[in-house]
Amino acid sequence: MCHQRWAQNSFLTRDAQVVGEISLKIAMAQMNPTVGDIDANVRKIRAFIQRAREGGAKLVAFPELAVTGYPPHDLLYEKEFVKADKSAIGTIAKSCRGLTVVVGFVDYDEDWKLYNCAAVISNGKIVGTVKKTLLPTYDVFDEERYFEPGKASEIIPLNVTIAGKKVNLGIEICEDLWDEEYETKVTDLLTKRGATLIINISSSPFHIGKGFLREQVVRTKAVRNKIPILLCNLVGGQDELVFDGQSLGVDAEGKLMAFGEAFKEDLVFVDLNISNGTSREIAPPSYNRQREMFDALSLGIHDYFMKTGFKRAVLGLSGGIDSAVTACIAVEALGPENVIGVSMPSRFSSRHSKDDAERLAHNLGIHFVRFPIQRIVNAYHSALKQPLEEIRELFGLDPANDDPVADENIQPRVRGNSLMDFSNRLRDLSILVLNTGNKTELALGYCTLYGDMAGGIGALGDVSKLQVYELAEYVNSRADKKIIPESTIKKRPSAELRPDHFDPFDFDIVSPMVDEIIEYRLSRKELIAKGYPADVIDDVYTRIRSSEYKRWQAPPCIRISQKAFGMGWKMPIVNHYDG
Repeated sequence: MCHQRWAQNSFLTRDAQVVGEISLKIAMAQMNPTVGDIDANVRKIRAFIQRAREGGAKLVAFPELAVTGYPPHDLLYEKEFVKADKSAIGTIAKSCRGLTVVVGFVDYDEDWKLYNCAAVISNGKIVGTVKKTLLPTYDVFDEERYFEPGKASEIIPLNVTIAGKKVNLGIEICEDLWDEEYETKVTDLLTKRGATLIINISSSPFHIGKGFLREQVVRTKAVRNKIPILLCNLVGGQDELVFDGQSLGVDAEGKLMAFGEAFKEDLVFVDLNISNGTSREIAPPSYNRQREMFDALSLGIHDYFMKTGFKRAVLGLSGGIDSAVTACIAVEALGPENVIGVSMPSRFSSRHSKDDAERLAHNLGIHFVRFPIQRIVNAYHSALKQPLEEIRELFGLDPANDDPVADENIQPRVRGNSLMDFSNRLRDLSILVLNTGNKTELALGYCTLYGDMAGGIGALGDVSKLQVYELAEYVNSRADKKIIPESTIKKRPSAELRPDHFDPFDFDIVSPMVDEIIEYRLSRKELIAKGYPADVIDDVYTRIRSSEYKRWQAPPCIRISQKAFGMGWKMPIVNHYDG
């Protein structure tokens, strides 16, 4: 499905010259840093500066905390790390002859108070340091834990000479633009105090549709203040987070004048008539929601592997929709030669599931291994028989009261242990287990600790069950052939852990309901008003609440929604609130 609000843009207009008296060429260096690798980040910054110089730019902007990478979290408690970060600004300045450069870093004062800052370097000298004023402390953000805010009195533009022209440069850092819930309005203050151009350096995490929100906010501020605004955003994966890039510029009339690539490093040029703050308008690229999800997940997986030093992924291929889509994401992120699919059927596995797993592996061109697990499952039962009998005898238990789910859970635990053994044992291959569970099942606790929850990173942990089907359709629609077998997409979901076993949910109802509860915090009353059945609401709420302990032990997952499990979800395990 392609949403046509944005027209196709080949980016050929990005370097178009503006007809005007005083034109300034600006570059936004949309870079992918690695948190903690200051030396590598500085090398990348200097390389971008050289490219911008060769492209004729006179002003170059880099993202928020480009030197440290974002977010550095508790690395900021390491004083030597912060000292190295600040020292790096001097190294970067040496590369800035003939240019004005704005780059994000961490500054500190004599009392060791930290500030999220932008260094403004002009012709090789640091001419200003701008502090971030608005520090977000919600969802995945916790900046007040580390930083002191800048004062409203310090929100003033810098008068900088750029290529012989005086420019009143207003510098903002990410949240400073998103001021709806704050008393201090940074953009408005900069404009009132004389800014003629605003540069916002950002590390704005991705969620579905985030690019539309950024564009709307920037356009609104630019038109209201009659000032051009450039937003240079980070790109890349960092732990759970994905940064999508999509840097943009809007002129004083609200026209889009620059737009960066999505999910790729990019050096975005724009020619601005600084006499009146206008530029030639461009059309942004077309938008496809499924493509955006797929590309975000692929980038998140790619960077997680590359930045942690893993080279190959191993995952279980059940023949189901979740493992199929995960395998497709892995291939996009790592290449088929670096993906190992393992089919581990038990006696309950259907022929069509085993065939679908092998067909998918063939279609993707990945390595495929099949080994039955039933002998291992039987060995578990045999080995556990005596100790279980001893415990029953100690407490006077009747074996007829045993939970039959325990027999089912042995199967995913054998599979999870087997995948982990491949990862641990074959060390020369640098293998990481890729988890295949989706967000809906993780929310409901429909997953087995130390079994199908095993893995180093989850590809679908923030993807609802219905979105998994959307991604499957997208994968097949963009290929010349059916990559994911049609039978995988159409069959009734089942973990196949016992005879005639099917997932106990109507996902057409439960999947969007889970999203309403997790992402939008809808109450029981509000869900009933939207038409959801009361008994299903109560069951889902109970399942979500009672399975929190599982999520605390789940692998991290790539965040693509406004509220994902992980660093932005802080629910207590002990929780008696009924919802």
